Amino acid sequence: QVQLVESGGGLVQTGGSLRLSCAASGRTFSSYRMGWFRQAPGKERDFVAAINRSGVATYYADSVKGRFTISRDNAKNTVYLQMNSLKSEDTAVYYCAATTRYTEVSRYYDYWGQGTQVTVSS
Repeated sequence: QVQLVESGGGLVQTGGSLRLSCAASGRTFSSYRMGWFRQAPGKERDFVAAINRSGVATYYADSVKGRFTISRDNAKNTVYLQMNSLKSEDTAVYYCAATTRYTEVSRYYDYWGQGTQVTVSS
């Protein structure tokens, strides 16, 4: 079992930055590939970024490449999402999730946090 708790969301102006954190419980955090997803009102939950177990390999949705950076600290059982150059279309609830699979498909992620709201205003 892994419990995930996101933090760091909030209101930011267009062009600004936020860093989301996701703290995981348990001693098996490093066994999981971690991902960030987001869901805007009335839309499906979309993949944002993922990172492999060691933190060496990262993967991004085209919409965030060059602006967002995913990282992890296995010693702190935490995964991060640094978001720069934020746009209004980045407004959504952001979720972190854990999987043992090599996938960006949300249904294959086994554990989810409760989400944190990110609102980008112009």
